[in-house]
Amino acid sequence: MRRDKSTESVEDLLSRFRKRDMTALARAISLVEDRTPEATALLEKLFPSTGRALKIGVTGPPGVGKSTLVGGLVSRLRKHGPTVGVIAVDPTSSFSGGALLGDRIRMGEVATSDGVFVRSMASRGSLGGLSSATHEAAEVMDAYGLEWIFLETVGVGQLELDVADSADLTLVVLMPDSGDSVQAMKAGLMEIGDIFVVNKADRQGAELMVDEISMVFEITVKEEIDRPPVLKTAAMTGEGVGYLLGMIRQMADELQTSGELAKRRKVRIANQVSSIVEREMLKDIWKNRDLKSRVRHVTNEIFGRRTTPYAAARRIVEDLDRRAGHSGGSK
Repeated sequence: MRRDKSTESVEDLLSRFRKRDMTALARAISLVEDRTPEATALLEKLFPSTGRALKIGVTGPPGVGKSTLVGGLVSRLRKHGPTVGVIAVDPTSSFSGGALLGDRIRMGEVATSDGVFVRSMASRGSLGGLSSATHEAAEVMDAYGLEWIFLETVGVGQLELDVADSADLTLVVLMPDSGDSVQAMKAGLMEIGDIFVVNKADRQGAELMVDEISMVFEITVKEEIDRPPVLKTAAMTGEGVGYLLGMIRQMADELQTSGELAKRRKVRIANQVSSIVEREMLKDIWKNRDLKSRVRHVTNEIFGRRTTPYAAARRIVEDLDRRAGHSGGSK
């Protein structure tokens, strides 16, 4: 029986992937990021091998040293054995659609270390700090056998709360003398952080910032045991990075023992299914040529101020619902 060419391509990639060929890992992530037809088939075959990696989200305002901090954590992890993947979500180039910052530039020597795979991904206009394909890319790394995966957000001022939906636990990185503590509270970052890190702690005001953040939690979180730890690091010199890694390990163990880790992963799966359903439904909807014609028609009505975008969209949705109901009832 003759096999479809695209299937052969996926099978060949899988063969190299399972032999721990790092170029196959890079290729698989590219397929996922580009949303190619082969990507879904690939992800379906890889899914049984996922669910083993610990995923750490790293978020916070720009310029706080997230990449340097992640580099320090990765370096210390490799000394103790675990293999590591890093997904650094970068601003999208308006010309090429690709990531503006290179992975080797961001992570320095760590990016070329044995047992480490670093990938920059373009945010491609995602309103959150993570690319829409980040979750799938992390799954590919997980299936490859990387044991720890860091998900670093773009950090260019958008709300980056979606990092918590893709990670097992989340670090919020801030720095002194920048108003970051107030900004973090406004942005909602205080609600998603499992560990708070005041980086560049060799600067004046670091201790004060730790106290301010801790005070916020004393007021807002009733039980002391539920308050996230607030740590100091100076990633450039390595100060406090080892202690932070120990805290991550301890918290991961606690999440595992309490059942919270399983709970978070189930929520992530539910969100993933919802996202896939939404994406597939949108694809099917926009295949309807009549719908595209109606959108063009209402554009003229809206331009002539004979209706509003909201009313026009509501009419189209109601019409689609009626058609779907009629189709379902006729079966």
